[in-house]
Amino acid sequence: MGSPRSFVLGGHQTDFARNTRREGIGFTELFAETVESTLAAAGVPAADIDVIHVGNAFGQLFTGQGQLGGMPATVDPALWGLPAVRHEAACASGSMAILAATAELEAGRYDVALVLGAEIEKNVPGDIAAQHLGAAAHIGREGGEATFMWPYMFHLLTEEYDRRYGIDDRYVHAIAELNTRNARKNPNAQTRDWNFTAESFTDDDDDANPSVEGRVRRTDCGQVTDGAVGIVVVSERYLAQHPLLAARPRAEILGWGHRTVGLSLGQKLERAADDAYVLPHVRGTILDAFARAGVADVDSIDAIETHDCFSMTEYAAIDHFGITGPGESWKAIDGGDLEIGGRIPVNPSGGLIGGGHPVGATGVRMMLDSYKQVTGQAGDYQVDGARTVATLNIGGSSTTTASFVVGAV
Repeated sequence: MGSPRSFVLGGHQTDFARNTRREGIGFTELFAETVESTLAAAGVPAADIDVIHVGNAFGQLFTGQGQLGGMPATVDPALWGLPAVRHEAACASGSMAILAATAELEAGRYDVALVLGAEIEKNVPGDIAAQHLGAAAHIGREGGEATFMWPYMFHLLTEEYDRRYGIDDRYVHAIAELNTRNARKNPNAQTRDWNFTAESFTDDDDDANPSVEGRVRRTDCGQVTDGAVGIVVVSERYLAQHPLLAARPRAEILGWGHRTVGLSLGQKLERAADDAYVLPHVRGTILDAFARAGVADVDSIDAIETHDCFSMTEYAAIDHFGITGPGESWKAIDGGDLEIGGRIPVNPSGGLIGGGHPVGATGVRMMLDSYKQVTGQAGDYQVDGARTVATLNIGGSSTTTASFVVGAV
């Protein structure tokens, strides 16, 4: 008898360009739309849901609303009485919700899981939003000299790469250009209608692309976003009992990786001082997912949806995935390898920089986009022939790291 299997039947993403404050709505309306549309997209009635997992990182800080595990039943009476829980791991919260759901399905406890991720971030001024998001750092122990915590932390990561290998900032900025360009093809991307110039992705023009913290400039930053995403994940047993659903497009979660380390970036860099990789636990997470999926290496992957909360985050992901050797990420950028149609397309959706980053929803969004790719439903940002897609979702300065491998069925 083979290992238990988990399948994604479909899902829904809200338009990440929306502003809930301007619309006069909150989590209640966002969940109501996402629950209804996710179930419809997956073809699964609410009565079939066994368990609910919600990814949300900063609900209390931005809105005062906690206990979001109870929100699905609040907006859909058919979900009343089901077990539900909210997961928090900063930007990796959505992936934690997926991991919990698949673990329960594969243990045989349940057969159908509704996984949701949601965040509201645009309801406060930008400096307050940055302060709230900074709660995922080691508070009082790092970043005290920074105005903006996370741009500063990823400036420090850039400096570490420069110290070890040398780094040309042009290649880091080129990641932002590619992701915003990909986002123009994504009808739910936050920046799809934004206007940029060539100067927007350089460090030569402080008006077009000012420094936020050190070497991190404005277009290097992921977005502050309102949004929600949902997917339905089911067991093989459920599909056997529902042959009509089994005949529909679906994706299989082939492998996963999940590692957690200490909070501070300095602690991470110190422990990795003698390693070939700057963040070896991130490399290990990816290799765990590959091993569980039976994937030899990145050349067996057709596309990647990776964390790019900053351009430097994706720069680090490139070599940690093995697309290049350690410290050589610039080669993949320079060679066009990451383009749709390139050797290994990265963030065809636009990622977090182009697509948007409602923190608790990002891991679920990556999974939904992976499902779309391997089932041929990604529209204008479809990677031709995509059969296997990998994700990488990190929380904080890679304190929590999760990776999935998703395959066509």
